[in-house]
This record gives sequence, structure tokens and C-alpha cells, in this order.
Amino acid sequence: MNYRHAFHAGNIGDVLKHAVLARVITYLKEKPAAFRVIDTHAGIGRYDLREGEARRTGEWQNGIARVLKTKQPARVAELLAPWLEVVKSLNADEAELRHYPGSPLLARMLLRKQDRLTATELHPKDAETLADLFAGDHQTKAIALDGWLAVGSFVPPKERRGLVLIDPPFESENEFSTLAAGLVKAWKRWPTGVYMAWYPVKDRKMVNSFYSVMRNQEIGRIMCVEHFAGTAHPDRPMMGSGLIMINPPWTLADELRVLMPWLTETMALGPGADWRLIPLTGE
Repeated sequence: MNYRHAFHAGNIGDVLKHAVLARVITYLKEKPAAFRVIDTHAGIGRYDLREGEARRTGEWQNGIARVLKTKQPARVAELLAPWLEVVKSLNADEAELRHYPGSPLLARMLLRKQDRLTATELHPKDAETLADLFAGDHQTKAIALDGWLAVGSFVPPKERRGLVLIDPPFESENEFSTLAAGLVKAWKRWPTGVYMAWYPVKDRKMVNSFYSVMRNQEIGRIMCVEHFAGTAHPDRPMMGSGLIMINPPWTLADELRVLMPWLTETMALGPGADWRLIPLTGE
């Protein structure tokens, strides 16, 4: 595989994914029982926005940078706080935004002492960097492994509570089919788990076909949220992305109705900036 998340760290897709990830983990923490986060395509965990790949693309400047620079209404600030407090803590000694947490580091920094994280990464160099980041951390297992194998192998976790986060590279044309198959397989093994998967929205027909496949499963509650910084087009840079969630927290839809209008306005890059909340199955 050639995909490296460092090129896209902190971009508009990360903003959507990480803002929602923090809300889901916050919800899981409301009960005292331990839970596990399984991050199947974890990347390296922490990114330097001022060096290397992230500096070359600068995608973070239209994502996390805009979020931090824009005044937030009180309720929006409250909902974003778990995520943004992690970001700010990584930059406490910096004069400007430099370090950004990938999903495994964000999840780890939000966990309590009884909770656990399993993070897998296939890219050899990135897997080594990830393992170094969490070396000596007894609450975290960083494993060099194909994320699609992790989806089938690591559920259900012994805690019987938690979240499976899937953020595949979308390098192949059949990635949506692979995602659907992976989600269904994992759900059948662990139907009470929370599942969240990120995907780009560039080809509307392809995304709608994915939705149709998921609607036709026996899964009781599936919700999707989409965000667009501008008009999506299959032959242009990504302007929109989505999250599909199985068994989302009951509070999440109302929270997204508060967050998404503000995030959309904040990161708008032109005509077509918008968001959608789509209940695929259930209420």
C-alpha cells in the first residue's frame, strides 16, 4: 500500500472524523465499565504539520487551523472541547499549531485508566512509528497488521463494550465493497458494538450504492453524516467526506445538528458547502 495519512493530517476529513470520534468516546465514558477502542487503519498516531508530507500539502490549513481560529458558540465549544483540548495539549509548548493527533493518539488521550486501545497499521514504516509512540503503554496494543484482518479478528473484545474505528485508504475501486463486507462481518460477530467508518464523498453514485448495500442488511440502527467544504467531483481534490455509524450513541444525532452547521460554515471553501444527516436504518 502507498497511502500515507501524513499528507492529509488535520484536513477537512480529519475534522469530521475526530470531532465525532471524541463525542463517541465521551459517551462511552458515561458508564464506569471499561471499553476498548479498536482502530483498524491507525497511521502513525501523531503528525508534525510543519514538516514533511503535511507541510507539502498544507491541507490542515483548511481544516483544524480554521476550527481553532474561529470563535465558537458556547454549545459548539462544549461539544468540541474533548477533541480540541487534546490538540491544544500537544501544542502547549509551541508558539503556533504544529502537532496534530491522529485517531489512535486522540482516542488514547481520552481513555480512562480502565479502558484499552488496539491500533493496527499495515504500512511497515508507519507501523514501526506507531509502535514507538505507544511503547511501554500497558493500555495500548500497536500491531503491524492489515486493518481488514483486525476487523474480523479482534471483535468482540473481552470488555464487550467499545468502538471499532475504520479509516481505510480508498486506494482501490472496490474499497466501498470491502468496507461494507467488513462492517457486516464484524457486526455479526459483535452486534452490540459501536462502529464508525470514514469515507470520501467524491462519486455520489458510488456512495449511494454503498448506502443501498448497508440498508439491505439486518442491522437495526445505522446513521451517516456527510460534510462538504464545496461541491464534490470525482476528478477533483476531495471536498467532502462521510461517516457511517452502526449503533451510534443516542445523543449523537442531536449533537451533530449543533456541530455540523458551524463546522460547515467554518470550513466552507466555495459553493456547495453543506452537510447531511442520513438515518439509513432505524430512527
